[in-house]
Amino acid sequence: MPQVTAQGKNFTCESGANLRQVLLANGVDLYNGNAKIINCMGIGTCGTCAVALEGDVSAPNWKDTARRSFPPHTPSRNLRLACQTQVLGDITVSKFTAFWGQGLDRAW
Repeated sequence: MPQVTAQGKNFTCESGANLRQVLLANGVDLYNGNAKIINCMGIGTCGTCAVALEGDVSAPNWKDTARRSFPPHTPSRNLRLACQTQVLGDITVSKFTAFWGQGLDRAW
C-alpha cells in the first residue's frame, strides 16, 4: 500500500486511490481559506486543490491539464489537481499559498 506524506502526517492508501479523497479522509487541510467552502467538490473545474507532488501518481488527465492551463494556474508550474490524481506509489504532497494554491510560498 502506498505511503502518503502530507501536512506533517503519514498514512497509507490503496493503490489507485483518488488523492483528494485520501487527503480529506486523513484530516489534511487541502483547501486554502474560503476554498474550503467554495470548490467544485472534486470534478476538476475549480483548481483549488492544486498541490505539488513527489512520487508515483497517475499521468495528468485532460481535466487536470485543461484547468491548469489558464489563470491563475500555468501549465509550466509543476502542480497537479488532487481531485484528478490517482496515488500509485509512495508520495509526498506539498500545498502552496493563495486561494487556488498557486502562490509561491509553501502553506505546508
